[in-house]
Amino acid sequence: MTSNSILILAAGEGTRMKSDLPKVLHSLAGKALVEHVLDAVAPLGGAVGIVLGRGAERVKERLSGRKGLAFFIQKERRGSGDAVRPAARWLASRGGSVLVLCGDAPLVRTESLRALTRVHRREKNAATLLTAEVPDPAGYGRIRRGPDGRPAAIVEQRDASVEEQSIREINSGTYCFRIRDLLEGLRRLRPNNAKGEYYLTDVIGFLVGRSRSVGALRLSDGDEILGVNNRRELAEAGRRINGRLLDRLMDAGVTVVDPATTFVEESVRVGRDTVIEPQTFLAGATRIGRNCRIGPMTRLQDCVVADGVRLEASFGEGARVESGARVGPFSRLRPGAVIGRDAHVGNFVEIKKTRLGAGAKVNHLSYLGDATVGPQVNVGAGVITCNYDGVQKHRTVIGRGAFIGSNVNLVAPLRVGAGAVVGAGSTLTRDVPAQALALERAPAVVKRGWAKSKRTRKSSPSHG
Repeated sequence: MTSNSILILAAGEGTRMKSDLPKVLHSLAGKALVEHVLDAVAPLGGAVGIVLGRGAERVKERLSGRKGLAFFIQKERRGSGDAVRPAARWLASRGGSVLVLCGDAPLVRTESLRALTRVHRREKNAATLLTAEVPDPAGYGRIRRGPDGRPAAIVEQRDASVEEQSIREINSGTYCFRIRDLLEGLRRLRPNNAKGEYYLTDVIGFLVGRSRSVGALRLSDGDEILGVNNRRELAEAGRRINGRLLDRLMDAGVTVVDPATTFVEESVRVGRDTVIEPQTFLAGATRIGRNCRIGPMTRLQDCVVADGVRLEASFGEGARVESGARVGPFSRLRPGAVIGRDAHVGNFVEIKKTRLGAGAKVNHLSYLGDATVGPQVNVGAGVITCNYDGVQKHRTVIGRGAFIGSNVNLVAPLRVGAGAVVGAGSTLTRDVPAQALALERAPAVVKRGWAKSKRTRKSSPSHG
């Protein structure tokens, strides 16, 4: 265990987000901001506490699946120092050290946090800061260092002098504190600043003033410490996280043709030698095998795709596509769709709660819902399984090798036997035996000369 305790400050108002949603619940790469922070600290071990404010119940609900979290409420938002106070008794009961982080800083890496706690222990510091030097420090607290090179104070932007504002080393809002020193510093905090708030950063000045050892770990990657305070920063953090995820895929042997237009969530897994084309979105529990070609213009949510699949310009949600299958362009796979090995699903086909057998083909303009389609079945254009009677859903079963002609309506519940043929234009309401031919058409009516006669009558002058 590298830290006895971890405290995440997630009570900020988030007024610049202009949202009814608590800021820390805004999503990046399929996870809330605070979930990114929780995932970063999880490998470190230690008890985790979270300080909440507005929307506390919604945050608790979102995190209800995570065990062992301690929640504290900051009733009045009076600064970062005041935010720690609700957790003071919890911290005092634990002792040792505490890692303090912001819940709206989703880019921080586990490796950096681990390095911070190592420096803290090695130097036996009362406090150790995580800092970075950035090209534009505007909006961030500056690290003022003393003659010995150690941090002497953190000066907030609006309280900084002109000289201090030129400092490019900034405070990340992430610290490792010896708990007894932190609690002593909190008791001494005063709102002597432009905002009239209790700054956690002032604890550093307090500790330095009492000759307590304060250290810092300066990161080489300033991106890690970027916080999210508005929608633009949310988008920027999302872009950077997406870049990390795509880099991880490419390093593992996946080709990403255009990273600028490809988006993946952290939970997605992709096999080597798969090619991801531009304008592709992979989300949720999506799993893609090896040697696939996905996209362009494709979105998959919670889908499982086996090896060697071609899936182009299509949408999938909760679907499974087996090896060698071809899907698209312009197909929609809804939850419960299973596309069998080497099957084909083509243009403007929608499939829901249907298993398509190996080698089956549904090449265009069809809807299959609540159906079982056997291997080697051919489904023509415009075929519909009429699965809903207005009250209940019913299943259609099509046997191996059957041929379903174009513009056929299969009114469920219905079974079409193996090898049967259903003629184009039929509407079937009764089962079809194996190897049978089923036709259900009204007789054609042809009246010779009718059209010419009608046109002649319309062009004649009217008398009356």
